[in-house]
Amino acid sequence: MKERLFKILKKHPKKLLVLAVFLIAYYFCLPTVLFNAPTATVVESKQGELLGAKIADDGQWRFPVVDSVPFKFKTCLLNFEDAYFYKHPGFNPVSMSKAIGANVAAGKTVRGGSTLTQQVIRLSREYKSRSYAEKFVELILATRLEFSYSKEEILNLYASHAPFGGNVVGLEVASWRYFGLLPHQLSWAESATLAVLPNAPSLIYPGKNQSKLLLKRNRLLLKLFNQGVIDGTTYNLALLEDLPQKPYALPRYASHFVHYVAKTKKGQRIKSSINQELQRNVNAIVRKQYNTLKQNLVYNTAVLVLDVKTRKVLAYVGNAPTDKDHEKDVDMVQANRSTGSVLKPLLYAAMLDGGELLPDMLVPDVPTQIAGYTPENFNESYSGAIEAKKALARSLNIPAVRLLQSYGLEKFRDQLNVFELGGLNKTADHYGLTLILGGAESNLWDLCKTYANLASTVNHYNKSSSEYFKNEFTEPTYFHNSTLDFGAKSQSKTVFDAGSIYLTFEAMKEVNRPEGSESWEFYDSSKEIAWKTGTSFGNKDAWAIGVTTDYVVGVWVGNADGEGRPNTTGVSSAAPILFDVFDVLPNSTWFSKPLDEFVSVVVCAESGYLATEVCPKKTIDIPKKQNYVSACTYHELVHLDQHRQFRINSSCEDLSNTVTASWFVLPPLMEYYYKRTHPSYKTLPEFRNDCVSVMVPTMEFIYPKDRSRITLAKNFEGKKNELVLKLAHAKPETRVFWYLNSTYLKETKDFHELAILPDEGDHTISVVDELGNEASIVITIQ
Repeated sequence: MKERLFKILKKHPKKLLVLAVFLIAYYFCLPTVLFNAPTATVVESKQGELLGAKIADDGQWRFPVVDSVPFKFKTCLLNFEDAYFYKHPGFNPVSMSKAIGANVAAGKTVRGGSTLTQQVIRLSREYKSRSYAEKFVELILATRLEFSYSKEEILNLYASHAPFGGNVVGLEVASWRYFGLLPHQLSWAESATLAVLPNAPSLIYPGKNQSKLLLKRNRLLLKLFNQGVIDGTTYNLALLEDLPQKPYALPRYASHFVHYVAKTKKGQRIKSSINQELQRNVNAIVRKQYNTLKQNLVYNTAVLVLDVKTRKVLAYVGNAPTDKDHEKDVDMVQANRSTGSVLKPLLYAAMLDGGELLPDMLVPDVPTQIAGYTPENFNESYSGAIEAKKALARSLNIPAVRLLQSYGLEKFRDQLNVFELGGLNKTADHYGLTLILGGAESNLWDLCKTYANLASTVNHYNKSSSEYFKNEFTEPTYFHNSTLDFGAKSQSKTVFDAGSIYLTFEAMKEVNRPEGSESWEFYDSSKEIAWKTGTSFGNKDAWAIGVTTDYVVGVWVGNADGEGRPNTTGVSSAAPILFDVFDVLPNSTWFSKPLDEFVSVVVCAESGYLATEVCPKKTIDIPKKQNYVSACTYHELVHLDQHRQFRINSSCEDLSNTVTASWFVLPPLMEYYYKRTHPSYKTLPEFRNDCVSVMVPTMEFIYPKDRSRITLAKNFEGKKNELVLKLAHAKPETRVFWYLNSTYLKETKDFHELAILPDEGDHTISVVDELGNEASIVITIQ
C-alpha cells in the first residue's frame, strides 16, 4: 500500500506539492491565541473563594479561562447545545444537514446546527457575518481545534467566552451576577438557566422576556428528566425555582487589595494568600469601628495583617466602608502619611545595637530646646528623668528627641534606608530631629513589613543555631503558593542584632494599658504583644502596630484628605482595632530570648548606667558588643551627722564621727520634675550651719535657656505678650531674688515663675536665693 502511494505521488509531484501546502495551511490556520479580548483581574483567597475582581479594559465582566466546568452545567449545556459533543470531530454532519434544510424551507436562518467547537471558533472570530462561506471557515477551524485541544479544554473555552447578557461574559461571572454563587454551587434549575442563555442572551434582562426564558429552561429540565439525568423530585423542585431578577454585585471582600494586585497582575486570575475568614472578620471589625469613628468626623481606616514566618499577606483592608465624598477608593495601606511615633522602636533598637543605650538607663525628660526646636510630650508634662524602656513604652517625645540627638541624626537616617520605607526619601537635614516624631512619611505596608522583618530576625536566630539570614529584610508576598528565599546563613547581622530587637519588643510589651483609659474594654491580657501607637501633628494620623512571633497587625486611622480631628490618637482610635484583630488571630507564644547575643553586666540599680563603687547594683543582660554607656554619675558619697539630718565635712566635724552614705542626686532641673512623681526621692540634705558648705548647683532655668533668641508675640489688642521666666530650685520653699540686667525685679517662693516685658536686644537674667546660690542666663529679644 505504501509503495503504491509512493508511486502515485512520484508520478504526480504537483499533487504532492498541493497536498503539502494544504497540510501546512491547515496546520497553521488556527491562531496561536484564540481569544485576544482583555480579561478581568480575578483575585481569590487561599481557600479558592472569590475576594473580588476588577472589570476588563473593554468594560466587560470577562474572567480568565476556567480550568474546569461543573458537572451540572456541562450536562445541561451538552443536552441543550451539542448532545454528540464527545463523538464528533468538530462538526456534526447530521445537525448541519437538518439546519440547512430548515433554513431553506423557512427562507431565513432559523437553525444554526453548529457544534460547541464551532461556536468557540465563532466566538474567537468576534461574530463575523453569518454566511455559508464563514460557516465553511468555522468548520475547517473547528476540526483543527479538535486536533489541538482536548474536549474538556474546548468546553472550558466555551464556558469562559460565551455571552450571558449585557456585559456578562463567561459562566463564572454569570453565576455570580445572576445567582450570587460559584458555578459548582448552582442547582439544576440555575445550571439549566445559564445553559440556555448564550443561545439568546437578551432574555436575561430583569423583568423582560421572562416567559420565554422560563419556557426554554423548563424544556431543558424536562429533557433531563426524560433522559433519567434527574429524578422526578429534583425535576419538580427545579420547576419551582424563580428566574434571576436584579443582578448581584460581585464579592468585594478586599476591593483595594484587588486593585493593588491588578497593578502588576492585570487580567490574571490570582490565588492570593488572603485568609477568607480572617478577611471577613477584619472587615467586620473595621465596619464596627467606622460607625464609632465617623461620629468624630473620622472616615478612613486601613488594616494589614502579615504572617511573620512567610511574609504572606493574610488580611488587607485598604479603607473603611465610607463614601466617595470621603475618598473611599483611596488605598490607605499604600498611602504615605506622617509616621507619628512608630519609628521610635527603631531608634531604641539602633542604640541598643550600637552599645549606646541600656534599657534601664535614665533619660532626661525636661523642657528642652535644641537649635530653636522645642519638642513637647503628648500630655505636655515632664517626668524629670525616666528609664529608656519606659520612655519608649509611654512614647515620650522629649526623651526620644534627646536620644536621637545623642545617637546622631544622620547615622539613624542612613540606617532607615535598609528598611526601604516608602515616602521616607529626604535627607537628614530636611527632617531634622522631627524625624523621630512624625516629621517623615511612610505607609502601612512598609511599616508592617519592617516590624515583620525584625520579628523574623529573632525567630530565625533562635532556630538556626544563632545565625542570621542575609535576605531577612524582604518584601511581603500575596501569592498563596509563593515561598521566600531568605538567603544563606551568616554570623553577621543584617541591621540590628537579635538581642537588641528582643529587648525592644520587651519594652513594647510593657504597654499593657494606655494611660488615662482604664475603662477601655481591652484585649485578652494573656496575649503577649509588642505594640506601638503613633499620632501625627494635628491629630491627622493615628497608628497602631503590634507584633508577635507569628503575626504583625498594622492599623491606620484618619482622614484621607488630611483633615485632623480632636481625640484622633493612636491609643484611642487605632489601638482598639489592633486588639480586636489580634483577638480573632490564633494565640502566639512570646519570643524566645536569643541567649547567645547577651552578656551580663552590673549596672546602677537606680540610674541604669554602668555601676560604680558607690552605686546600689543589679545585674542585667544586654546585647553582647562593645559598650559605650558611661558609668553612673548620679550617685555620690556624702558624709552625714549621726542623725543623718545634715551633711558635714572636715570643717565642722571629725570625719570619724560621720555616717557615709551613697546618695542618688539629680541635676536641679531633672530633680524639680522627678520628685513630683517619685515621692521616695530624697533631696540632698543641707550642710550643718557650722560647716563650710561646698557649692553645688541648686537652681536651673527651665525657660528660657541660655543664649535663646525669643520673639514676643502680640495679643489681639496688638500689645506684646509678656515673657514668663521659670526656674527649678532643689528646695522650692527657698526665697529667690530676680534681676534683669542687674536691676532687681521681684522675690518668689515655692513657685518660681516671673512675667517680664523686656525691650528688644540682649538681656542678662540673674537669680540669687537666700542661701547665696546664683544662676544667670543671657537672652536676646528680637
